[in-house]
Amino acid sequence: MELANIKRVYLIGIGGIGMSGLARYFHHLGCVVCGYDKTSTDLTNELHREGIPVIFDDRQEWIPLSFQSPDAGTLIIYTPAIPKDSSILNFFKNKGFELFKRSQVLGIISKGMFTVAVAGTHGKTTTSTMIAHILKDSGRDCSAFLGGISSNYHSNVLYGKNNIVVVEADEFDRSFLTLYPDVAIITSMDADHLDIYGDHSHLTDSFKQFASQIKPGGKLIHRKGLPLETGFTYAVEADADANASNISIKNGDFYFDFKNSHAHITDIKMGIAGMHNIENAVAAIEATLLLDVTADAIKSALASFKGVKRRFEYIIKTDHQIFIDDYAHHPEELKACIRSVKKLYPGVKLTTIFQPHLYTRTRDFAYGFAEALDMTDELIILDIYPARELPIEGVNSDMILDRMKMWNKRRCGKQEAIDLVKNEKPVLLLTVGAGDIDQLVQPLKHALEDV
Repeated sequence: MELANIKRVYLIGIGGIGMSGLARYFHHLGCVVCGYDKTSTDLTNELHREGIPVIFDDRQEWIPLSFQSPDAGTLIIYTPAIPKDSSILNFFKNKGFELFKRSQVLGIISKGMFTVAVAGTHGKTTTSTMIAHILKDSGRDCSAFLGGISSNYHSNVLYGKNNIVVVEADEFDRSFLTLYPDVAIITSMDADHLDIYGDHSHLTDSFKQFASQIKPGGKLIHRKGLPLETGFTYAVEADADANASNISIKNGDFYFDFKNSHAHITDIKMGIAGMHNIENAVAAIEATLLLDVTADAIKSALASFKGVKRRFEYIIKTDHQIFIDDYAHHPEELKACIRSVKKLYPGVKLTTIFQPHLYTRTRDFAYGFAEALDMTDELIILDIYPARELPIEGVNSDMILDRMKMWNKRRCGKQEAIDLVKNEKPVLLLTVGAGDIDQLVQPLKHALEDV
């Protein structure tokens, strides 16, 4: 499939964060774009307002006539999250269309471009968005396909006028192996997606293969301590090829110094909070220095970086009330998030609402989740969000609660959680999870503000 030949694009699962980015990209190119998803969301509503029709009924009768037979100008993209018995999916299969995953399409788009690919079990969305913002803000420019909604640009896809593309490289289903980057960044390689990989060693092997696919003359940048034998390392307050030091908090903002063998940038102000985001920033600085962005331009861009929706996002920030929402859904992400909240607001009681994501992840990391959530002061845990999975007997949120040492914890439904917040009015509230907990954010905000 050649990019220049594509005239019509149909996306099965168009409402996903990665799929919607592709829909916007091809719409921007002037292609006819439409698609299907299971339910209406804010994101599908935005696509509709942008002129991209979306249907929510899995019936082949709703597929436009222009997509009835395969030809060189028609591209069909699907997400593995779509059930195999989907009527629309099987229509295209039975008609003889070649179906492409999102990752394969990113490979097609990035072929022939200078590609910066950011991979990692966590940290990749913020790091890739940070790199794209530095390139945009500095005037260096780029296109970008992001795994979240940039708060600076209110989109998950950016359009550039040059040959540089920044891509979030997803390890799920080995998707990132369709990419052959010029610069590759690996932020983390913690055990995850074991329903796909089986064990941690196979996940590690997949990351190593991704690292081996860098183009000749390209560069690998990875966090120090990862089991990679080559590449340029980075760290926070530790010895590495690039590192952050002199970290401080002034008036609620994080500051740090960056240093590598040829650059020293002092007193960098972060537009977003969190020790883990300083680590992400070190990787982003190193990558953008390679692309000839000046130290002053990098410093200015990081100060104006507003982050990514649902990545340590302030919903309420006043002298009397703090409400933060975060996408954390892995034990290590939870630890980093809670640690950052505690560092910013020492001595303030932290109430956390957590929604586990996937039965397999809950089963595989129940002890890790318990250890991470014991760091909070009060926990409200919701039922597991199943996503693509069917229930597993004996696996539920109580697996985590039963392994926790903290006493101030409870499991409840969504409405009960809203009522609890309305009655208790916690001064410091954190919501975390990758499921549909984001639908609670506005009701919880209203509950806190209701007097």
